[in-house]
Amino acid sequence: MSPGPHAARAGTDLVRRARAFVVTMGVVALFGDMTYEGARGLVGPYLGLLGASAVGVGVAAGAGELAGYALRLVSGWLADRTRAHWLLTIVGYSFNLVVVPGLALAGSWEVAVALVIGERVGKAIRSPARSTLVSYAARRAGEGASFGLEEALDQIGAVAGPLLTALAIAARPGSAPLDAYRLAFGVLAVPALATLVLVLAARRSFPAPEEFEPPPEPARVGLGPSFRLLVAAAALVGLGFADWALIAFHAGRSGLVALQLLPVLYAGAMALDGVAALAFGRAFDRRGPGVLALSCLVGAGAAPLVFLGGSVGALLAGAALWAVAMGAQESIYKAAVARLVPPAQRGRAYGLFFAGFGVAWFVGSTAMGWLYEHSRPGLVTLAVVAQLAAAPVFLVAARGIARPAQR
Repeated sequence: MSPGPHAARAGTDLVRRARAFVVTMGVVALFGDMTYEGARGLVGPYLGLLGASAVGVGVAAGAGELAGYALRLVSGWLADRTRAHWLLTIVGYSFNLVVVPGLALAGSWEVAVALVIGERVGKAIRSPARSTLVSYAARRAGEGASFGLEEALDQIGAVAGPLLTALAIAARPGSAPLDAYRLAFGVLAVPALATLVLVLAARRSFPAPEEFEPPPEPARVGLGPSFRLLVAAAALVGLGFADWALIAFHAGRSGLVALQLLPVLYAGAMALDGVAALAFGRAFDRRGPGVLALSCLVGAGAAPLVFLGGSVGALLAGAALWAVAMGAQESIYKAAVARLVPPAQRGRAYGLFFAGFGVAWFVGSTAMGWLYEHSRPGLVTLAVVAQLAAAPVFLVAARGIARPAQR
């Protein structure tokens, strides 16, 4: 029996409001990314200017990701237990207002590392709760398309942030690189404040996003074997995925890219990330979760070009593949969890999933930092083998992920 006109109209209105919520949270993420991606594009060379070695950069990047991902175990559990999703999201975004501009005042690379880790802690606090909020609407409007759109908006900020820092650096011609970088970090206080204002406005406009969640489906069994395979595959990807800080460090040290142009390179990577997120998100909805494996094949091609290519063209091609793989990860990983896990367990699921990814990223980043100094072919081998190994695991996990319900 088909629904009556009133029910159909109500369903259409729910989908419309769900999409509006996704866009709203995407705009929040835009300014959030403008803040911390603006900083991230500078962190590698900034640590080098403060005296850090390649190993130090690798450990710093990995430690930040480890803190950011491992703490999601706690914040994800807390989100499910307290249902205080909005509070955790707001507190997490508040960190950006302190730690990112604080990098301008860092007097040593150790202090800068502590602030970088602090930014990741803020993201750890907000991420499972925020992803759960968006997942309610994504389940109504299409998981892949919703998380892909959110990531695309996210990446507009990720492009704008590095461009803003590049302008700040260009505004100080003739200045010492260290002084110019400090000015750039200070300017990022503006989008950090805008993020906090926007997330408070979103809370007021959409106080109960859980109303978007469709009725439960029997096939969605939560944190079972398919979820564990999903985590294992993502961990393999994290193990073999070089952090941008090390890519930027290499680009600067090798002389392939001038230090003042590194933010522009990162902005270009983030723009491509956003386009890839939209494409992979739509492919996830139309073709199913098997596209998870495709993202691994793309990512595996990045490290050989970046670290062994030896030319500007190879570096740019490797950075492009890195960006496409990152865009896929940011959209379809979250979509897969939303499709597989019921609402009551979703915060914990996001925490577990990204904690596994982050621990592996820390191990891989630390190993790659050491291998960069001792064996570039070894670094590339680790990156390629780990990501290729993830592809078949994703394919097996995909069989257990429920197909999208008809909306």
